[in-house]
Amino acid sequence: METEIPTPPPLDWTTALESEGQTLLKELDAHPAARRLFQGTIDANGYARYLVQTYHYVRWTMPLLAEAGYRIQRQGKCPALAELLIQKSQEEHGHERWLLSDLKNLGWSAEQVERTEHCPAVAAYVAWNRYTTQCGAPTAFLGTAYVLEYLSVQRASATVERLLAANTIPNIAKAVTFLRGHGQADGEHVAELTSALRSLTDREEQSALLLSARTTRTLYRGLFPDEREQRAPPSH
Repeated sequence: METEIPTPPPLDWTTALESEGQTLLKELDAHPAARRLFQGTIDANGYARYLVQTYHYVRWTMPLLAEAGYRIQRQGKCPALAELLIQKSQEEHGHERWLLSDLKNLGWSAEQVERTEHCPAVAAYVAWNRYTTQCGAPTAFLGTAYVLEYLSVQRASATVERLLAANTIPNIAKAVTFLRGHGQADGEHVAELTSALRSLTDREEQSALLLSARTTRTLYRGLFPDEREQRAPPSH
């Protein structure tokens, strides 16, 4: 009599999504400038630079989330994910103002922030997410959102505590609004997003989300300066 070999249960594709978040944590923990931020030992200039570059991508978050959600509605598919994107756009309302407030308390005017050029990683991030939202698979922005919220859950609150404990940046107690807000809120957001994404069964849509998660994970490192390149002697 033959013994029937049980069929293993299908893998939850969101496990691959979580892996992108975990990989980003490992890469940032290995990056000297990012590690100083997480440890609370970053200096005032480094922290301000991080907030400025964050502002330049966060300002796009609300309109892109809304645009992606309404485009999915027009396509007549994935109504639950369309609603989730629109809901997330509302949750992100005003977060760029948190960053401007934090930077003002570090001595930066809104005009200075606007004049500061965004780094190549931020330019690529905005271009990629505008493309997927307007021309590609609009659900892909949820892959981007997942990675950023996963990072906030794992690092934001602890980073605030360490920055305040170190107290080496003037006025730091009034310059952690953005990190504190995301550390408190994004725990529920990640669980909610993971639950919603498990209902997505279309392989192409899953691949689009994973690609956006991987792209965001790759680009996010670029918010921090590559100190090896800064120390490299000029070529002749």
